Amino acid sequence: MASKLNPYISFAGNAREAMEYYHDLFGGNLALNTYGESGAPAEGGNADQIMHAMLEGDHGFTLMASDVPPGMEHNPGTNISISLSGDDGDLLRRCWEKLSDGGTVAVPLEKQMWGDEFGACTDRFGISWMVNIGQPG
Repeated sequence: MASKLNPYISFAGNAREAMEYYHDLFGGNLALNTYGESGAPAEGGNADQIMHAMLEGDHGFTLMASDVPPGMEHNPGTNISISLSGDDGDLLRRCWEKLSDGGTVAVPLEKQMWGDEFGACTDRFGISWMVNIGQPG
């Protein structure tokens, strides 16, 4: 898989509805994973909420989303992160180093329960980034 850049939108409990709407609009394949399916602790009744959604549209559009977990703030209109993902670990680690330098790391870049390396940060310009390094396939 080549590296790619795509938006990642956070929702306040209606990610499933929104992503199904975008699926109807863009076509393609929609994958929805809930907090409960992932094994994450169900807090505040969020087991059926979306931990990660990925829509790969028919025309090359990719859109990712999730419901904000309890305890995290949701700010409509400012709830977009830019996601870098792929299996070129060297490239994506270099990107992570530059993006996190002088910024704030929310989740350190490290192996996660789903098997990939993942990190989240806000760069020195206030832009939220997520980096996900998948296993070469």
